[in-house]
Amino acid sequence: MTGWLLDPHLMRQRSGWSPARVTLAQLIALAAPVGVSVAERGAAQIGVLTTALVTCLIWEMAFALIRRRALSWHMATLALIFTVLAPEALPLWQVAMAASFGVVFGELVFGGRGYGIVPGAAAAAGFLVFSFTGAGLATVSGAMALATLPGALLLLLGGLISWRVLVSAVAVLIAFGLARDGADSLLLVLTTALFGLVFLVADPVAAASTQPGRLVYGVLVGLLIVLFDTIEGPAIAPAAIVFACLLASLFAPLIDYLDVKLAVRRREARHG
Repeated sequence: MTGWLLDPHLMRQRSGWSPARVTLAQLIALAAPVGVSVAERGAAQIGVLTTALVTCLIWEMAFALIRRRALSWHMATLALIFTVLAPEALPLWQVAMAASFGVVFGELVFGGRGYGIVPGAAAAAGFLVFSFTGAGLATVSGAMALATLPGALLLLLGGLISWRVLVSAVAVLIAFGLARDGADSLLLVLTTALFGLVFLVADPVAAASTQPGRLVYGVLVGLLIVLFDTIEGPAIAPAAIVFACLLASLFAPLIDYLDVKLAVRRREARHG
């Protein structure tokens, strides 16, 4: 929530990552899931991908001209994530509308990547479900979940997503899956949730920033996913992950604030 992803000096000081390298790493991580999405859903998905990319690029160029700043290619990651979430039968004008809402109101109006409140791709997917009757999100297949794993490992090793967020959210989903459907359901739970957890829930801008806060944030997301899930059986509805991410992101600053306040009080008590 602090904009460090857009400050090259501060980013290099903290992690050695520049904004361009962050974008490149995320694009590499998304390449396999997007490839599987196109392979499974056919040529129509190429239209969804192209429309989302062109729409996001147009808005990025417009804001770059208005603000007289360099063009950022991070908008491509938003388009790729949204492409995986969007079904191939979606009318292309709805793709353009949803992508426009996500990139503009999820990122650009706040100053771009690093300054937004919620993940832009989650905002686009949420807009799609809320705004168009009958519009839904695509279910993540087993092949796509497997394709997500290498990218998740890359982002974890690079410190671009937090394992605390993922572990705490997965722990909640596993606990409820065991209680509701038994051990046989766990693989399906993780399969249908993995892409959303990695590329939406663990988004470093929208998630909590403190280490204890990330654990709390992950638990909150997991509980909200269980609450919003509308699919009978162990599979998790993609919309449940999107809306859980959107709502939890709004509470991330409060979680960080409370964690910092508690840390200050503990420090003051020790030095009494």
